[in-house]
Amino acid sequence: MPIVQPRSFEALALVDFQISPHYLDPDPASVHMGETQEERILQFLEENDAPVVGLREGGWIRIEGDTATLGGSPPARVFARGRAPLEVKPGEALPGGSP
Repeated sequence: MPIVQPRSFEALALVDFQISPHYLDPDPASVHMGETQEERILQFLEENDAPVVGLREGGWIRIEGDTATLGGSPPARVFARGRAPLEVKPGEALPGGSP
């Protein structure tokens, strides 16, 4: 989730989605007036069609063949353009996987 537009989002092409590490859920009791990570991701999806995995602390992704599986203890939040966010539990495959 860069603050300036990079030349591309290709990177190492290990997965076919963006990763938002250290993802924090919005805190309804917060008095912080800045954007939440969820708001930033939703803004990103207005201009980009790449799914985004909100990877919470303690979560990790294992790639085996063409499958990306969530590991660790917390669930991950997966965002895709035009769809409601999806919670993926540890041990489940992430939508999309690897290229």
